[in-house]
Amino acid sequence: MKITLIGSTSYNNKFEKYKESLEQQGHKVRIPLFDNDNWSEFDTCDYNRNCIKWADEVHVIWDGRSQGTIFDLGMCFALRKKIKVQYINPRNFTNFIEQYADMG
Repeated sequence: MKITLIGSTSYNNKFEKYKESLEQQGHKVRIPLFDNDNWSEFDTCDYNRNCIKWADEVHVIWDGRSQGTIFDLGMCFALRKKIKVQYINPRNFTNFIEQYADMG
């Protein structure tokens, strides 16, 4: 299977370990360009879009803060790509709002 990983730059180590694990299972894997790569913002988004288009499935590793990941998730939706959540940091502001709202 062709898998593209998307997510937060701060989890680069998780990306590399997860990529290796998937490749050992026989999958072909692409990872996104991150903010610290020496590409323009347009080139980064274009590269990531091409990786998403190429993939059979997109796996998400996210902290809930990355705007680039939100953009990539929008591309997944537009391209009707199946996504799998590998890791989402449960400690984020969205969860706080939901918890606060539940308090009544």
